[in-house]
Amino acid sequence: MRITHLLSAALVVLTVSTSAHAQKKAAAKDEMEFEPDKATSTPPSKTLERAIKLYDKKDFFSASIELKKVLDGESGDDAKNKQRGEFFMGKTLYQMGFYAGSLAYFDKIVQAGDAHTYHGAALKWLAALSRVLPETSGILQKIGTYDENALNEPSLASVKDELLFLLGRHYYRRGGDGDFDKAIHLFTQVSRDSAFFIKAKFFEGVTHVRKYDGKPAVDAFKDILIIGEERPKQYSIDDVDNYRELAQLQLARVFYSTQQFDTSIKYFERLPQDSADWAESLFEASWAYFMKTLNSKALGNIHTLNAPYFENQYYPEAVLLRAVIYFKYCLYDQAEEAIADFNEKYGPLTKNLKDIVAKYDDNAEFYEYVKKVKASKAGLDQQTQRLVMSVLNDKTLLKTFAWVDELNHELDMLQKSDKAWQTTQVAAEVLQELTVQQSVASADAGKVARDRVDRLARELGALNRDGTKIKYEILEAKGNKISADAVGARVAASHKEEPIVIDDEHFQWKFDGEYWKDELGYYRFKIRSRCPKQ
Repeated sequence: MRITHLLSAALVVLTVSTSAHAQKKAAAKDEMEFEPDKATSTPPSKTLERAIKLYDKKDFFSASIELKKVLDGESGDDAKNKQRGEFFMGKTLYQMGFYAGSLAYFDKIVQAGDAHTYHGAALKWLAALSRVLPETSGILQKIGTYDENALNEPSLASVKDELLFLLGRHYYRRGGDGDFDKAIHLFTQVSRDSAFFIKAKFFEGVTHVRKYDGKPAVDAFKDILIIGEERPKQYSIDDVDNYRELAQLQLARVFYSTQQFDTSIKYFERLPQDSADWAESLFEASWAYFMKTLNSKALGNIHTLNAPYFENQYYPEAVLLRAVIYFKYCLYDQAEEAIADFNEKYGPLTKNLKDIVAKYDDNAEFYEYVKKVKASKAGLDQQTQRLVMSVLNDKTLLKTFAWVDELNHELDMLQKSDKAWQTTQVAAEVLQELTVQQSVASADAGKVARDRVDRLARELGALNRDGTKIKYEILEAKGNKISADAVGARVAASHKEEPIVIDDEHFQWKFDGEYWKDELGYYRFKIRSRCPKQ
């Protein structure tokens, strides 16, 4: 018997969180001023001088108008001074809160490479933009064009650790030949005194996992657990708690993949109930218990996942695991009941998902439809709505949506800006840039969303086929035609299930059909095999 096992030893995709717009404005206001490198050129025009003075006075609207004159050649500035104007335009748009527009200007500097006087100085601003833009904006790819040696520039000392981390993230995301080794090298260069060390250490571990290097991955994750105990002041409380939980989950997965199930269970059980990954840890731990033939706990975890507290999270494979456990104990009626539960709940949903994927051919139109789904206005039945939302909350997809949201926010901000400024050429340029990027980003978001729903439909289809195979083996076993493999996997009647031990701090209650939050994770099933004794 074989069922698809969705538990992967490899990976979470962690996002570096993007702040809310109010926090972004605060970040822009508090951002330290990055002075450009001095460039040797002819004296600047009066227009460029005026633009820089306006920038220094924080009159960014007026500064942008003057800088646009410089870039359009109206001021008579030479190429070097135009480069300076380009750099200041990127800074000015950043200060105005037009981060996408700012990124477009810094991208011009990035593409020019060393030929641009401000190529090195732009790195600091790319680091600043990475704090307010999601990765799907392309910010990491732009940072990834720089050589590691560029980070040794003395003027970058204040952001070197941040840039090492970001450059490492770029190579981690790219994931080609040798990229993982580059990523690990960069992550290990981040100073332990830096606030970015804990993030770099986590991604160092995850990168080792993707390389199937278990020991260095474990060492990296355990280092994070030590930080979680010591709680050094340079790390935010949220970072410490978040990365500690993620490290525990990854350690559990690594040990599961190496069949060290006892150790795996230990780390799964360390995740607190208030963790965002707690339900996931219950499901994955149920596999570890199953592999150890500790099925009273495996079934207890599966029972927990049926609680209404997890109604927006779906673990269809858990239902099939329940069927497999009962099958191994020769409890064929209960195994059939589990398969029937799966077919009743997930059979129709597979078709519903396929219908959703086929609804719109155009990705941008599909994105508009997804927005309706997210707002519960797509007319989906409750079960389908919840199932689709379970994948629309995928972290990678949320980053993709965040980029579209940022572009929409900036378009809205432009429409509400100073009326006189809206009529200027620079405003028209920003509008055009935002409009084009928003169109592309919406289509990208629609494609990613479609791929997620399509993948879920295919996974459910595969599980449906697995359920059919299990059902067939149940019927064969009932007819005393059980396969040799199934006979070898059976739990003999003489098998002694682990005892349910009640300590002084707990009570044993019989489940009466009502779930209580403080009971979640503590359910145990008494299960006795009806298979022949060995």
